[in-house]
Amino acid sequence: MIELGLYTFADIQPEFVSGKAMNTHQRYKNLMEEIKLADEVGLDVFGIGEHHRPDYAASTPAMLLAAAAMVTKKIKLTSAVTVLSSDDPVRVYQSFATLDQISDGRAEIMVGRGSFIESFPLFGYDLRDYDMLFTEKLDLLLEINKKEILSWRGHHRPSFENLGIYPRSFQSSLPIWIAAGGTPASAVRAAKLGLPLALAIIGGMPEQFVSFIDLYRSSALKAGQDMNTLQVGINSHVYVAEDSKQAGDEFFPSYASVMSRIGKERGWSPLTRQQFEYSRSPKGALMVGSPQEVIEKILYEHQLFGNTRFLAQMSLGTMPHDKIMRSIELFGTVVAPAVRNEINRT
Repeated sequence: MIELGLYTFADIQPEFVSGKAMNTHQRYKNLMEEIKLADEVGLDVFGIGEHHRPDYAASTPAMLLAAAAMVTKKIKLTSAVTVLSSDDPVRVYQSFATLDQISDGRAEIMVGRGSFIESFPLFGYDLRDYDMLFTEKLDLLLEINKKEILSWRGHHRPSFENLGIYPRSFQSSLPIWIAAGGTPASAVRAAKLGLPLALAIIGGMPEQFVSFIDLYRSSALKAGQDMNTLQVGINSHVYVAEDSKQAGDEFFPSYASVMSRIGKERGWSPLTRQQFEYSRSPKGALMVGSPQEVIEKILYEHQLFGNTRFLAQMSLGTMPHDKIMRSIELFGTVVAPAVRNEINRT
């Protein structure tokens, strides 16, 4: 079995003038339509990632997911990710437990350290504590998830004695995933804790990450985890259109703009069409093409990783809403059924 779904950072055109923030307002409306459609076409999961930048509208995923709970029926609702290092685990749990109650038990949390650093100075944290913050706060979140009343002592959050954390989740406990970008320590941490692992593959060749997933599984085995319950998710950039050329032509401008902008911040050269085409070749990380091409690439990665979940990020940059809606429709009605049938058959 495999779960198939979507995730987004709610990309927007930055608004540098104070006022009505119409880009954000419209993006939220579009986002609700995207999630509703994902539910209607039978996808399993929808995730929203936390960012604190002008080019992303989702700084509080739990609030947006709570709104989505009101217009959906079955789809699981998760952060993708919650930047736990710069947040308060008590408030994270309370927010997602509330979401879980509202959605009748469809909430999940995907925690990570984040690929950007804006939240650290924003909330008063020192980047020199990057690793310690995540480790300590994850420990507290896991304890809260297990116990209604507990005591806590730590370095980066005020201590408390014998206090209850409310509300409690609708589920007996919230599913908590660790999200990683390929750092071995993340795989080992998730394995030792027995937590599901979500790996973002947004560049290079997927086969390069086989050793990372192998490390996760071997570390889990050494830690005495039940290997039958381990879950692995793969997150990638995806866009589906009626044919390959259409998909490439429609997706490239927005994708290149986003990747070049982020790349400039990190000292990379602008993305070229040649690099884009190489990345969407049969064994590349970028899943942009016809339904059949995307089906084959998801199945190829499943052969590599034996993953139990695959999430597609489609709405990058200024991709038109109507084209994203069509891509979601094709992903849910053509790609997902074919992938499920092939994996169930084998």
